[in-house]
Amino acid sequence: MQKITPNLWFDNNAEEAAAFYTSVFGNSSAGALTRYGAEGAKVSGMAEGSVMTVEFQIEGFKFIALNGGPIFKFTPAVSFFLNFDPSRDPEARQRLDTLWEKLSTGGSALMSLGKYPFSERYGWIQDKFGVSWQLIMSNPGGEERPFIVPSLLFVGEVAGRAEEAIELYCSVFPDSRRGTTARYGEGQEPDKQGTIMFADFMILNQWFAAMDSAGPHQFTFNEAISLMVECKDQAEIDRYWDRLIEDGEEQPCGWLKDRFGVSWQIVPSGMKDVLQDPDLVKRERVMKAFFQMKKIDVAALKAAAGK
Repeated sequence: MQKITPNLWFDNNAEEAAAFYTSVFGNSSAGALTRYGAEGAKVSGMAEGSVMTVEFQIEGFKFIALNGGPIFKFTPAVSFFLNFDPSRDPEARQRLDTLWEKLSTGGSALMSLGKYPFSERYGWIQDKFGVSWQLIMSNPGGEERPFIVPSLLFVGEVAGRAEEAIELYCSVFPDSRRGTTARYGEGQEPDKQGTIMFADFMILNQWFAAMDSAGPHQFTFNEAISLMVECKDQAEIDRYWDRLIEDGEEQPCGWLKDRFGVSWQIVPSGMKDVLQDPDLVKRERVMKAFFQMKKIDVAALKAAAGK
């Protein structure tokens, strides 16, 4: 079961984006949809009854698209690797090229599609909504990686701290371990020798990637993409929140920024059920309590629900 879900912040076009992704990717589907109630509309400034979130899946990997307005813009600091493995799929290259064409429509290439020292076929594309995808011909020759792997790019003030972040995340979450690590060597300035050129790691049984880049970049992490962690109880919320917030920043509604600027949502499992509760009065009571919180208090939410 996927416990960490990327949450994508759109400017009132979440439905359009979800429809686009489920049309260009194979084996994909749209899922549950939630709408802003009175409390959500008051806090967010969005119209009551308008779409708040849309779930969608690509190859079994779940995303949530959020209509949040024009506050945050996507940056390449968070992207998604798409792994095409020719050792397991003889049509991998063709599938990669086809998907590149589809994602390129209205988008822009950050690294053009071609051959690179690390891959026979690779390209980095920012689609028409601003979300970044790294399409790569991979051939692990050992442990297989999933098709979709979220990737964190540490730039600016946090360049050179990817390894520190990996160590933190692996210490915070169970079912975690390191995977592949490639480091910058001598003569690869401005990147410092020994920092992370590429590494992947597993937390809560999900693969992620991280990279350092000390070059000049006009972006960094922001709330446009957050990682939502569903927790089974208050103890789990407390454990993850208290560790990730160290030298970080609390934000409303279970959101936080860690010391590197990466955004997380630490929430109880079942929040989707609350948002879809047919009892409007109860739902609004719960949401009113929820919007007043930073770290989520499960007992207070249950009290608001009358449980």
